[in-house]
Amino acid sequence: MRMIDGERTTLILVAGFVALVSVVPVVRLAIEAVAPGGTPDLSVAAEVLTARSTWVATWHSLVTAVLGTAISLVLGTVFAILVALTDIRGKAPLVFCFLLPLMIPPQITALAWAQLFGPASPLLNTLGLAPRLGSPNPIYSVEGIVLLLGIQHAPLVFLALRAGLRALPRELIEAGRSSGAGRTRVLATIVLPMMTPPLVAGAALAFVSAVGNFGIPALLGIPAGYTVLPTLIYQRLASFGPAIIGETAVLSLLVGLVAFAGFAVQSATLRRRDYRVVGTPSKTLGYDLGRWRPAYETLAWATIGLIVVAPLAALVTTSLVNAYGVPLTGRSVTIENYLEVMFRQDATVRAFRNSAVLAGGAALVLMAICIPLAVLVVWRGGRVLRLLNMAAEVPYALPGIVLGIASILLFLKPLPILGFSLYNTIWIIAFAYLARFLTLALRPVVSGVMQLDRALDEAARMTGARFLFRLRTVLLPMLAPMAAAGGILVFMTAFNELTVSALLWSSGNETLGVVVFNLDDAGRSTLAAALSVVSVCVIVAIMLATTVFARRLPAGVLPWTT
Repeated sequence: MRMIDGERTTLILVAGFVALVSVVPVVRLAIEAVAPGGTPDLSVAAEVLTARSTWVATWHSLVTAVLGTAISLVLGTVFAILVALTDIRGKAPLVFCFLLPLMIPPQITALAWAQLFGPASPLLNTLGLAPRLGSPNPIYSVEGIVLLLGIQHAPLVFLALRAGLRALPRELIEAGRSSGAGRTRVLATIVLPMMTPPLVAGAALAFVSAVGNFGIPALLGIPAGYTVLPTLIYQRLASFGPAIIGETAVLSLLVGLVAFAGFAVQSATLRRRDYRVVGTPSKTLGYDLGRWRPAYETLAWATIGLIVVAPLAALVTTSLVNAYGVPLTGRSVTIENYLEVMFRQDATVRAFRNSAVLAGGAALVLMAICIPLAVLVVWRGGRVLRLLNMAAEVPYALPGIVLGIASILLFLKPLPILGFSLYNTIWIIAFAYLARFLTLALRPVVSGVMQLDRALDEAARMTGARFLFRLRTVLLPMLAPMAAAGGILVFMTAFNELTVSALLWSSGNETLGVVVFNLDDAGRSTLAAALSVVSVCVIVAIMLATTVFARRLPAGVLPWTT
């Protein structure tokens, strides 16, 4: 359909924005890898690719990502089956709690688990369960990294599989039952084979997320001398600065290739068979657990207690003691750590302000961009808009450390005409957030536009109303809830973000994720724990508050609602 009135102008503006934040940084990164300083030269790439440290870190990344994905598959599949297929009670709180590890930043997850174990654990000392002094903390190991990657990304598998199970045709299940197959046999021979696409998609997302995860390998791997590609890039840049930006560009492309290998395997796996089915979506299959229901419920909540409650309890206990390693007693309990990080420490106070401004600003800008972009993508279509939609996904699919390096390359030198550089300013973090979280804001709005009845827009068009006027008076009121949901997802993710800002922050421009990491690295564990507890409380409060508006949104926009 031919574009008229303000549609073409709007398309040019949103296309320019998407190209700037999604395409230009990646292109700049690729150029630097093969032409450092603007001169074609493959010697830097050859030096990086022949270094032993590069391939050791690559192997470590693959090992932790593959094993972590295996744990994610097991946890995510079991919980998805319980929630979508059975009559287990308390599904809403169970889903809410199971998704918490995905919403909690990885550096806080790593900090909580590190403070849960070991002889210095305040929680274990309080309970009298601490191992003898001198015992190693088992979390500071490759096994600890794998376990936490698996737990943090299990909700990705859960969300993909739950959506697939809800769309599974009821007729398939009824046919299996009518032929005499029991519930377990139906699950093994019909349900799970038909769920191959969402299982593979969830596994690919978990793998890519594990490859790009920085917080967990940084807090647990660096002290143990276990280096993965994101931490290798961080250590190189922290040690030598922009002088080795060409080397880090090559490493970043290598991280990106490893991550996209997960999507390539997904595509190759699903091409082998046709999984399309026709029928009435089952919504819920209603497997009656009968007398076993209390046992399954106990097992589910015990798992939540182990992977969510216990680490957070360790974090809270550490935040309330006056010295790390002492038990929580009447003499050691204190709120000084909270007062210190919220009111006295300049760095933490700045970090709260910076993170709130950056996350809120990114959410508002992306909400404004995504409404016209989603309308054009869904209702107008065409090759250009399909490419724009795909381009918006790229920065989120890439590991955050790669986007950080790309942003440094883009803004290291003074900007043309303006004559100043964004490097070492808060604006480079703002740019990276816009690129990183564009797709988070776009997806809910696209879902909303797909469910809209175009009658009101067509009626306004017939009266002569131009596109921008219709956008402001007709479409914006209807799409505002979806845009707000996208903005909430952006704010929650950006508020405690570390992977991107770890490379981009500078003195005076710290973010919460960076300060938590730095406090723990400096040995100030009680302050890091207090700051982490406050951050987690903000996340949980937002999640609880937004459930009130869930009924006004398309299904799945807020993943923690059933």
